[in-house]
Amino acid sequence: MMEETRRVIVWDGAVRLFHWATVLLVASMWWTAEQGIMDWHKRMGLTLVALLVFRLVWGVIGPKTARFAAMVTGPAVLVGYVKDLLAGRHRPHFGHNPVGSLSVFAMLAALAAQLGTGLFTVDTDGLESGPLASLISFDAGRQAAEIHEISFNVLFTLICLHVIAIAVYLVFFKDNLVRPMVTGRRAAAEFREADVSDNRLPWVRFLIAAVVAVAAVYGILTVG
Repeated sequence: MMEETRRVIVWDGAVRLFHWATVLLVASMWWTAEQGIMDWHKRMGLTLVALLVFRLVWGVIGPKTARFAAMVTGPAVLVGYVKDLLAGRHRPHFGHNPVGSLSVFAMLAALAAQLGTGLFTVDTDGLESGPLASLISFDAGRQAAEIHEISFNVLFTLICLHVIAIAVYLVFFKDNLVRPMVTGRRAAAEFREADVSDNRLPWVRFLIAAVVAVAAVYGILTVG
């Protein structure tokens, strides 16, 4: 009975903070861009840059399920996992499953492209621009703006696929992926004991990642 009710930490607080803050900021940045509220759009963009830098560092020094190395799988593993899903076989992973790992890498890449181009973007009349736009020509800034728009469409598509996948796991496999991303915990009985690791938040490493993130934004503001 103890094993059935014992819950283990799958997602540390930093991963969950990044996830939900990114959801809020991406939605807010889309809205501010549509409404032409560019001052807030830029502020939230820099906040998201800090979050992305933090996540990249956290992917190296964070707990096991946060680390990119733990998400890397070969094509054979990915194909085998998809075949199992199509056959109706599913067992929860301690961390990201192979499809989830691919989704994480794709969305981080799209987010990096979105934010990176946003730093250099210039609008058609040159009245609004990213914090690093002064470092490049007007034409280059306009090209960055075009890529910025394209990368958002890519990011939006990936987000939609992510939401659809969550719904599929819930409906067809009765696996609620949202709750653990809120609470951080799942039932220990869902996993093999050998797969379970300590995912408590390591505060010293958290502070290191946070300092790097803040320094990155400070550098952008200083250079720009």
